[in-house]
Amino acid sequence: MKVLVSDPLSEEAVKRLREHAEVDVKTGLKPEELIPIIGDYDALAVRSQTQVTAEVIKAGQKLQIIGRAGVGIDNIDVEAATQQGIIVVNAPTGNTVSAAEHAIALMFALARNIPRANTSLKGGEWRRSEFMGTELRGKTLGLIGLGNVGSEVARRVRGLEMKLIGHDPFVSDEYAKKLQVELVPMEQLLKASDFISLHLPLTPQTKGLIGAKELALIKPTARIINTARGALIDEEVLANAVKEKKIAGAAVDVFPKEPATESPLFGVDNIIVTPHLGASTTEAQVLASTDIAEQIIDVAQGKLPRYAVNAAFIPPEMLSVLAPLMNVASLIGRLVSQLAEGQMKAIKISYDGEVSECDTNVLKAAVLGGLLENVSEERVTLVNADLVASRRGLKVVEKSEATCENYASLVTAEATTSAGTTTVAGTVIRNEPHIVQVNNYWMDIVPTRGYFLFADHLDRPGLIGAVGKVTGDADINISAMHVSRLKPRGKALMVLALDEPLTEAQKKKILAIPNVDSAKVVKL
Repeated sequence: MKVLVSDPLSEEAVKRLREHAEVDVKTGLKPEELIPIIGDYDALAVRSQTQVTAEVIKAGQKLQIIGRAGVGIDNIDVEAATQQGIIVVNAPTGNTVSAAEHAIALMFALARNIPRANTSLKGGEWRRSEFMGTELRGKTLGLIGLGNVGSEVARRVRGLEMKLIGHDPFVSDEYAKKLQVELVPMEQLLKASDFISLHLPLTPQTKGLIGAKELALIKPTARIINTARGALIDEEVLANAVKEKKIAGAAVDVFPKEPATESPLFGVDNIIVTPHLGASTTEAQVLASTDIAEQIIDVAQGKLPRYAVNAAFIPPEMLSVLAPLMNVASLIGRLVSQLAEGQMKAIKISYDGEVSECDTNVLKAAVLGGLLENVSEERVTLVNADLVASRRGLKVVEKSEATCENYASLVTAEATTSAGTTTVAGTVIRNEPHIVQVNNYWMDIVPTRGYFLFADHLDRPGLIGAVGKVTGDADINISAMHVSRLKPRGKALMVLALDEPLTEAQKKKILAIPNVDSAKVVKL
């Protein structure tokens, strides 16, 4: 194997690669410089600087693997790599401890006013009385997100004698108890915490998670730490909240656009900023580099890498059955994720009909990937599905049945939470994915991209029209409608495909209609 290292890796990683491959180190290459030479290499190792564009990938006809020594893969065109059969891997756990320690360091710095005191004293001022701090002992730390980094923060903070509360619907109660974290609703966490630390990936659902409404719930003495993603918090609103003393302070390591040389946060006392230093330790850089080196070596030896982030390989003999169902599996995972309430405990995945005769690991990965895509720091794949689920304390059970009464193949996901169970089943009909079961209701939904309203109600005349009036008054078009009932005048489920999402106010109007029990808008 011939490997190109186009961003700096640790000496240990390069040495390890050279034990198994011919290695060239050429850093600082722009795409136009990379394209003429990439065709000579079987593997490419990068960090965040090298832009691995579709054109670069197309020129890399011999490439088997692209390794990113870090978590984010924004600089790699993963779709183009997948289409060309190239494995893309990253190192999602290499910087976990470093990021956790940085979050804790910022918490200490906030509590004791260290940056401001340092600047003042070096400026020739002895203003000791102005920098009165607060102890961490006995305070409540609210962790939003209990993935890799959030969990490491929890483990380390226990020794500080802080009370730990957390919000993450996609970890089990048992897992949280092991961390000694009390799981609470988001609103309760915001109101009760003295320090709040964010540890979430950036997704459409988490973008702008902390805004004016959320900051209004926080105690005036509380402080916020963000070492996750900049766009999780509205910077302008946060800056104003600290200026107006609505909260005591904030520490931010990440920004919506980086490099960031300007920000509303920069000129505000009691806001600490650092230039994305969460992973900037010698140890983290070495771990990420060596992790990528080992995965490249695994591929060279015909093994599956540990952290593949793109589509898993499907054996040709299983392709005809599994390939169409992969999209179905991902869809039902996403739907369960948005419909389920309460704290997640276990996932049961059932395969009925022809699919039961196949190796269904790839479908399990697709279900879990859909379920966790908006909460997990790492993409869930065939390689790491069990690992990601186990880290969150989620029990995954699979069941296969050779017969299927109504369909050639049926995939069902059933999530057990503290609030009950949520079931979604899907199949393929005429090469299209179809959702055919939601909880106790059988129906036939073609899940086109867009928004869907799921409303549990009592079957009665006029109810559907009343819901339609709300959407009509809001100028929201209904493109399709599905209704399933258990019996006439009994419990029923209405599903409306909408061109636009409903606002909270519009959902409240629907919930105010007599005999409507629930109204949830999901995006597929």
